[in-house]
Amino acid sequence: MPLTFRKSFRILPGVRLNINKKSWSITTGGGKNGPRYTRSSTGRRTTSMDLPGPFGWRRTTRSRRTSG
Repeated sequence: MPLTFRKSFRILPGVRLNINKKSWSITTGGGKNGPRYTRSSTGRRTTSMDLPGPFGWRRTTRSRRTSG
């Protein structure tokens, strides 16, 4: 079984800083019945929301990075 590193810090009410081995991300929102918005250092943007029952909703987009 591989070992993984992941740590999450609450920096403000409703704002979390998530750190893993290769990147970091900021998550905001997610209050009562509200969506969560996540922006990653790799350029990934995720919007997710918990729905009642066994359902969940998530939409992920990846923005292109330009080199220059």
